[in-house]
Amino acid sequence: MSAPALRAPGPSGTPGVPAGPARGPLTRLRHELRAIHALVHRDLLRLFAQPTHTALMLLQPVLYLFVLGGGLAALVPDSSLGVGYQTYLFPGVLMMTVQTPAVMVGIRLITDRQSGYLRELLMAPVSRSTLLLGSCAGGTVVAAVQGAVLLALAGAVGLPYDPLLLAMLLAGMVLGSFTLTALALALAVSLRRAEAFHMLLGLVMMPLLFLSGGFFPVGNLPGWARALAAADPLAYGVDLLRRSIALRVPDGATTEGIEWFGRQPPLLLEGTFLLAGGALALLWAAHRFGRAE
Repeated sequence: MSAPALRAPGPSGTPGVPAGPARGPLTRLRHELRAIHALVHRDLLRLFAQPTHTALMLLQPVLYLFVLGGGLAALVPDSSLGVGYQTYLFPGVLMMTVQTPAVMVGIRLITDRQSGYLRELLMAPVSRSTLLLGSCAGGTVVAAVQGAVLLALAGAVGLPYDPLLLAMLLAGMVLGSFTLTALALALAVSLRRAEAFHMLLGLVMMPLLFLSGGFFPVGNLPGWARALAAADPLAYGVDLLRRSIALRVPDGATTEGIEWFGRQPPLLLEGTFLLAGGALALLWAAHRFGRAE
């Protein structure tokens, strides 16, 4: 017969006592949820404690929107896109905004492992999957907060400040942030060095961004590139945002985007596909992360 589980020693150093029936599933669930809340709170504190770093991360998408978008607006006629180029570019800029903080979660996981902080974190009386889920939730929230800041520029590109439209765009960014964060964690748990993570990001992130349809229509790409775009999570994020705009502002965006077998999938199916991809990546990362360090 196995020995009863012991509670952690109290502040006075007295030995633990056998855990009674009070530590049931609900108590354990509260502990797991508190751990997730603590990790999300930590990431938000880091975000607001570094305003300069946050401002610099937002500077790049703003430059793309007004410098690149403003320059190409004179070269790309509205008739080819149905809207002005800056309006067309806005969904891509929003996804670019959430992309950087999402992938930073993977880098932070690797650096935490190298510094020894991760080993200390694993001593917490919660499951490893909970810690990974908390990291994913924290990265998702931080990325969505930064993306929400860029929503204030909607009027500058000719979009109305429609509450429902803004809510749909925010929901699309949360979904995209979750999937990108989960993919970054799935990659990070398989690597030991931050340099390797940076190298892989450099190889894949820029091609994924250009295949997303954020800068030009996916339909203008060659056939093999359109096939790759159909597997690009950024492309689904951009498509969700652009089609959300089209629902509320019929003349405010083109709906050309991802196609499956020559037809554009329903908006709800695209969102489900994006969510499922993030969930599968997170489950695989949790499986890898559950192994002993």
